[in-house]
Amino acid sequence: MTIFDELKERGLLAQLTDEEEIKELINNGKATFYIGFDPTADSLHVGHFMALCLMKRLQEAGNKPIALVGGGTGMIGDPSGRSDLRQVMTKETIQHNCECFKKQMEKFIDFSDGKAMMVNNADWLLDLNYVEFIRDIGPHFSVNNMLRAECYKQRMEKGLTFLEFNYMLMQSYDFYELFQRYGCNMQFGGDDQWSNMLGGTELIRRKLGKDAYAMTITLLLNSEGKKMGKTQKGAVWLDPEKTSPFEFYQYWRNVGDADVIKCIKMLTFLPLEEIHKMESWEGAELNKAKEILAYELTTLVHGKEEALKAQEAARALFSKGVAENMPETVLKESDFNENGQIDISGLLVSAGLAGSRSEGRRAVEQGGVAINDDKITDFKTVFDKDFFAGDGIVLKKGKKNFRKVTLG
Repeated sequence: MTIFDELKERGLLAQLTDEEEIKELINNGKATFYIGFDPTADSLHVGHFMALCLMKRLQEAGNKPIALVGGGTGMIGDPSGRSDLRQVMTKETIQHNCECFKKQMEKFIDFSDGKAMMVNNADWLLDLNYVEFIRDIGPHFSVNNMLRAECYKQRMEKGLTFLEFNYMLMQSYDFYELFQRYGCNMQFGGDDQWSNMLGGTELIRRKLGKDAYAMTITLLLNSEGKKMGKTQKGAVWLDPEKTSPFEFYQYWRNVGDADVIKCIKMLTFLPLEEIHKMESWEGAELNKAKEILAYELTTLVHGKEEALKAQEAARALFSKGVAENMPETVLKESDFNENGQIDISGLLVSAGLAGSRSEGRRAVEQGGVAINDDKITDFKTVFDKDFFAGDGIVLKKGKKNFRKVTLG
């Protein structure tokens, strides 16, 4: 099976500008391709997983990845898929975030010996002369066509600023610069980026002629991939200081039954033959598939040792024991009242499983809180310090959130 056929079978490819040319390039290791990463935080999250795994697959097939971090476009903010204006970051914040991205990407991509590149579009965007840029690039873009683009239509009702309106020109110019500087002949992105990406392909052809190679591919379900990175508590980060290996494992261990095989196909490197056997699994076997998914992805991000620890900790939860290696909260003297007690709402807040006492109370009333697998149904329940002595307790909120709580 060729790499192109495998990407299609795994459900990664959607719209293509020229399937035969793209197939020829990536199957023969002739693609120099880029994927953009918006540096809005100091860590990548699981919504970036699909892009990182795709880059790894294509690099292993002999193609050259360029990880483009948006140090320049990040000063504007991408309106795609957004309903509000993104806060503009400082140059220092963007640079710090870019450096953090590089460290995390190195777990997926081999940057040694020129096998891959990390490029910041601030290198060419921040020094542009506005009048020269508009005179040179502006004539190649129709405002009528831009307004028909889905990424702008979503913002029109609430108001689209001229700052954001420039984003398509900036992203298109990125591909133009990458093509000229590094021979980048292919771009990948999410389905919400399709209009911006077509703009880049068209700009190269208009500026450099029809013979210029410029291919465009979008990733199927990348918008869904971005949703994967969000939970009710926020993002699931690749940085272990933000999301522990145990929490990361538990996130994937608790994906929906309907999504588990799809995630294994798109995100793991297990052979397709092995995955096809799982497609007929039902019931308890799906839980086994979820364990496989969680273990494989935790290994990719945090290494085999941390993945094994997380797996053992998760399994220990089902035996009512206090699991090792799960996130831990150590209660301080200030967490208890003058009588040396803490109620269940306060415990949830102290453990970081609730943002407020009222949120904790609602969780208890809805039946979603347990200690050592014993459900807590009364929000007035209180605990003495002795309750947390020794090995402590396992506090659970919902199906996915656990904390080991001990006494300091």
